[in-house]
Amino acid sequence: MTERLGDISARIEGIRQLGAVVNAMRGIAAARARQARDQLAAVDSYAASIAGAISEALALAPAAPTVATPGRALVVFCAEQGFAGAFSERVLESVGADLAASTVLLVGTRGESVAAERGVALGWHAAMPAHSSGVPKLADRIASAIYDRIARGDIGSVEVVFSLWEASRGTHVERQRLLPFDATGMPPPRAGAAPLIYLPPQVLLGDLTADFLHAQLCRAALHAFAAENEARMAAMAAARGQIERRLGTLQGQQRRVRQEEITAEIIELAAGETAGRERQG
Repeated sequence: MTERLGDISARIEGIRQLGAVVNAMRGIAAARARQARDQLAAVDSYAASIAGAISEALALAPAAPTVATPGRALVVFCAEQGFAGAFSERVLESVGADLAASTVLLVGTRGESVAAERGVALGWHAAMPAHSSGVPKLADRIASAIYDRIARGDIGSVEVVFSLWEASRGTHVERQRLLPFDATGMPPPRAGAAPLIYLPPQVLLGDLTADFLHAQLCRAALHAFAAENEARMAAMAAARGQIERRLGTLQGQQRRVRQEEITAEIIELAAGETAGRERQG
């Protein structure tokens, strides 16, 4: 009986330690998601400024027509770590058959493993940074990989696939076109005098387009970073609920075993007392 009670107590202690780990992981995920959302406001403001500059540059030098090049690249943002549920699976399933017909540039170590299990051939892959402050460098690497493949003539269009978390809708997957550059989505140029520039209009437009692509990659990466941590928070909340239910069951079992142990000791003492009186009689 005593050994059984000790086993239950040890299991309770182990589950409490597991609960502490789950709470810590949930807190870290919440902090990272909040930091990424705060940085998204800055990225959106920067992208809007670049879009306004592009609209004014287009008035000086319309974008040159692009030559259609076969081949499409998909920049896919999956999960970097585990304990995020089916985060990567949902992203890959949203792309479907396009994965096999495209050059896949995948971000996320956990997503890389899931893609390998599904037989998806990757043209390039990278890890998501541990902190959102590393997203600009990641965007630089993705842009370099895109430009290299465009220069070789491997691809002519680029789309980005990422998860986006919204309080009203939860997590859903977005797919957006990055290249060829769509000038129709730019805001109208401001009224007034033409801007003063020190570069040839085509060179300026090319530089602004590259900056806008970088901003869009940063935005997608931050959304994916925040959504992954939101998914991890949800998974840890579910795990915490399961831990509390299991802990309640074990604590009830502990009380019953302790009561049985006390009852057995009382019976043993009563039996000893009865036997002693019988010997004295």
